Amino acid sequence: MSYPMRNRKESKLSQLNWLIILLVLGLGVLGITMLYSAAGGSWSPWAFNHAIRFGGGMAIMIIIALFPSRLLLDYAYLIYGGCLGLLVLVELIGSVGMGAQRWLDLGFMTLQPSELMKLGLIVALARYYNGLLPEETERTTYHLPPIILTSVPVLLILLQPNLGTAFIVAVIGAVMLFVTGLKLRWFMLVAVLLVATVPIGWTYVLHDYQKQRVMTFLNPEADPLGTGYNIMQSKIAIGSGGLFGKGLGQGSQSQLDFLPEKHTDFIFTMIAEELGFIGAGGVIFTFLLLIVLAIATGMRSRSTFGSLVAVGIATFLLLHIAINIAMVMGLVPVVGIPLPLLSYGGSVLLATQIGIGLLLNAYVHRDTGLSRNRFLG
Repeated sequence: MSYPMRNRKESKLSQLNWLIILLVLGLGVLGITMLYSAAGGSWSPWAFNHAIRFGGGMAIMIIIALFPSRLLLDYAYLIYGGCLGLLVLVELIGSVGMGAQRWLDLGFMTLQPSELMKLGLIVALARYYNGLLPEETERTTYHLPPIILTSVPVLLILLQPNLGTAFIVAVIGAVMLFVTGLKLRWFMLVAVLLVATVPIGWTYVLHDYQKQRVMTFLNPEADPLGTGYNIMQSKIAIGSGGLFGKGLGQGSQSQLDFLPEKHTDFIFTMIAEELGFIGAGGVIFTFLLLIVLAIATGMRSRSTFGSLVAVGIATFLLLHIAINIAMVMGLVPVVGIPLPLLSYGGSVLLATQIGIGLLLNAYVHRDTGLSRNRFLG
């Protein structure tokens, strides 16, 4: 009786998209290498921890990829509720750091639930739309529950405060609403309302440090040794890398500690300085290929649930990559968004690898007709 079971497992393993896995593995190894370099050629304090977490995350990623898709569908709302519960716990007993209350101290690790909430929202919205008929998605009222499912975690994350993550959660929800048929005019209306409320938000909602980030973005040279220091050093490092870079461990800005947060939010800057335009371009190309494969998975999936999960993960990756790279180049204000698989940090690494696991699950079960795929072809 064990042979059929083993054969089924082997069959599922053979159906995995190994190109996606290899891309993730390559980015993870690069991240470990850059963290090793950031510490001056030492495994401590970042590279070893990142390697252990990455290895554990790879195992979790494969396990999730092999889950029965029906199981993920059935427990999607429970996953969302669990993530939402963790956000509530952050408000009640969360750890405070750098002026924000965003973390839960679990003893063996510090967890940032807002990272997992992105995935909880993706599976919940995919589950909701999986049960709707085509004519129902044409009615605006049927999109109200997903709007609520998106708004509640966004508000909780804003309370921490964490404007960057709240923005990503909101955009993930908006993209999934758009591909499922919510009319463009509603998005335009929301955009107009947001623009109209900018003065109110600036005066009563944004904290002083958030306002300072915006002012620094507009004119970093105004305080080159203070608030503008990070972004100016980042630009110097990127520009000095040239075509081929200065070599691993040879970056002046990173190795001489001119570049703050080089192991977290600004790791792309370090890549550009030490590996040059070729290395930085290779990283961008790898990420873009990963996103293209995610979109292709969504288009091939016969189930609405699988296709929307794939679109959600593609959006998750695109937002993190675009915001982080634009941030370190001074194209957008610094908002503390890490670069997936490369930046040091357990929560975002875990969330990214779980997300890739969900994407692989959608690929493995792309021919499983949980319902007719109505939105992506």
